[in-house]
Amino acid sequence: MALLQVNYYSNALCRFNQFQMILANDVPELLKQNSEYYNRPMKTVILLHGYSGSNMDWLTGSNVNELAVKYNLAIVMPNADNSFYLNAPGAGNKYQDLIEVDLINYLRNTFGLAKTPEDTIIGGLSMGGFGAIRFGLHRPDLFGKMFGLSSAMIVNEISQMPADAEGNAIADRTYYENVFGDLSKLKESENDPEFLVKQRLTKGEKIQPIYMACGTEDFLLGYNRDFYNFLKENGVDVEMHESTGIHEWKFWNEYLEPSLRWALELDK
Repeated sequence: MALLQVNYYSNALCRFNQFQMILANDVPELLKQNSEYYNRPMKTVILLHGYSGSNMDWLTGSNVNELAVKYNLAIVMPNADNSFYLNAPGAGNKYQDLIEVDLINYLRNTFGLAKTPEDTIIGGLSMGGFGAIRFGLHRPDLFGKMFGLSSAMIVNEISQMPADAEGNAIADRTYYENVFGDLSKLKESENDPEFLVKQRLTKGEKIQPIYMACGTEDFLLGYNRDFYNFLKENGVDVEMHESTGIHEWKFWNEYLEPSLRWALELDK
């Protein structure tokens, strides 16, 4: 197994950025012989960090190293600050383009990875769960499967935030406006995952399956349930799991491998 830190120039951010990557490309032959996962090309999994996190989080908080070797995966962990993985006004703030253009093209051109949606999975936790689901909805030509753990599906809340509100317990109103744009128009924009679902269904497109999990003591549980119910009402193939847990690595580690097995279609 190889662990890489890649520093590369991002046109979307107008500066150098970095991502961590685990490559199961030097696994001993003895381990490969008894593994069905090495009889197929390596799959790519892009894991997105949460609010106030970084590209190091999955490495320090989870067992991604073990899972990469077990399932023959390239696991890519980019850094996107507190952007919610959205494009914001002004030069150097195109975090959607960072993932959809810069990162994908770099993986394809440099490592020969993530060439098809069938071989590319995107997932994340909290803010990264929001980003992963939104990316899957926005670019089905890039991402075949998407999953979100304790996803920050907060659009319905912040879009209704009064104009004189200072913010909420996580951030102030100015932050949300800088990241999501005009909050009064948020529900009518592609920054809203529900809008993307409706947009694609109107075009007659079939939406890829979605996997969700959230702890029953997590402060984001209600938002996840609401989004799950919205997807079910619109005929989207979605799987939702709830169990005891708060907004922490103990819960995310409980569901990381199941979400990967789901994305790899191993438990059917």
